Amino acid sequence: MTTYWCETALLPGGIASRVLVTVEDGRFTAVESDADPGDATVLHGLVVPGLANCHSHAFHRALRGRTQTERGTFWTWREQMYAVAAALTPDTYYDLAKAVYGEMLLAGITAVGEFHYLHHAPGGHRYDDPNAMGAALITAARDAGIRIALLDTCYVAGGIDQPVNEVQRRFSDGDASAWASRVAGLSGCDDVVIGAAAHSVRGVPQDQLGAVASAFPDVPLHIHLSEQVAENEACLAAYGRTPAQVLDEAGFLSGRTSAVHATHLTSVDIGLLGSSATYSCFCPTTERDLADGIGPSVQLRDAGSPLTLGSDSHAGIDLFEEMRAVELDERLATQERGHWSAPELLKAATTDGHRSIGFEDAGALEVGSRADLVALRGNTVRTAGTGGTAETAVFAATAADVSDVVVSGNHLVADGKHTRMDVAAELSASIAAVTR
Repeated sequence: MTTYWCETALLPGGIASRVLVTVEDGRFTAVESDADPGDATVLHGLVVPGLANCHSHAFHRALRGRTQTERGTFWTWREQMYAVAAALTPDTYYDLAKAVYGEMLLAGITAVGEFHYLHHAPGGHRYDDPNAMGAALITAARDAGIRIALLDTCYVAGGIDQPVNEVQRRFSDGDASAWASRVAGLSGCDDVVIGAAAHSVRGVPQDQLGAVASAFPDVPLHIHLSEQVAENEACLAAYGRTPAQVLDEAGFLSGRTSAVHATHLTSVDIGLLGSSATYSCFCPTTERDLADGIGPSVQLRDAGSPLTLGSDSHAGIDLFEEMRAVELDERLATQERGHWSAPELLKAATTDGHRSIGFEDAGALEVGSRADLVALRGNTVRTAGTGGTAETAVFAATAADVSDVVVSGNHLVADGKHTRMDVAAELSASIAAVTR
């Protein structure tokens, strides 16, 4: 049994003071307000539940600071991404991913949805273990201390009616059936979910999307949706339907599905996502970095599509910024304020986010939930004087204000430092290894 005493904590019913939590077997067994600390580990400041990063491409972290040097679009950025993808091996991917997951923990993220499509060796050759790259990601997450949903991704086309290119051969299993056969060799456990994904309507032909959706019917199912206008135009030209309509006809949209980005949608598209209770995973920092656009977050919410959040390309890893950006981007688009409340955005980053990647029992400080805690300093230049409320977390704090992180009862970040690794040193070394 382990106990933690929180100076102030965000409970399901709101902010409470002097909160004592008891942890057994990685879960909260008691949560008491107005309690004395006794011999519990003390967490100062505002304590919130662990955050869920629902969309990650770990290897994109190597691009930070390298892709902002010239004009361009998503498509020119993609060529630089391919160069990093071509350089990775299972060993170098393990090193890079472990460092990236360490950075996530420092930012208060306790679970990650890894959208994984880098499956094979250069040229598409198979490793002796056909899941060597996915296994590297799982091991990296466990060694860093973060839970992972490995969203193994079907990616078999280079575009609508186009073959994969030389780098994309690493991504492709040939077709959806071969993809499913390989994924069947992966197995999860308490801190590892094996989920499924289709890259996009560009990466999976229309006639194979249904096979991806039905291959593993009880796991999280993710897909990039309408991230760029060019994707929509190509889909309309080929199929006479929007990407969301194509997914709906393939049986892809449901309460276990996450549509990542969901940026350029019609009113019909929004209705389809909402009526099916499909999650909409917004990644505002990446969407800004790639000049993708601002998605219709409010319309999706009002239609019935729950919001979740991701850091995607890792131009920054800060879910407090991602939360804040959803509201601030909506203000820019509408010239009005107050579309998303702080509690709503925290729900997206915690309970709804965890559910969307298969950890339904995480994201809340309540009995029975996984014992994840994130302490935010209340005395930094950003948080001082803000009152220690939900608004402090969403509209004032940044990842730099995280002091302590507990994952399933394990105190993995203390006083702003990872207890198992030197994250900055491992990031520097692992990125240098793949960008020489």
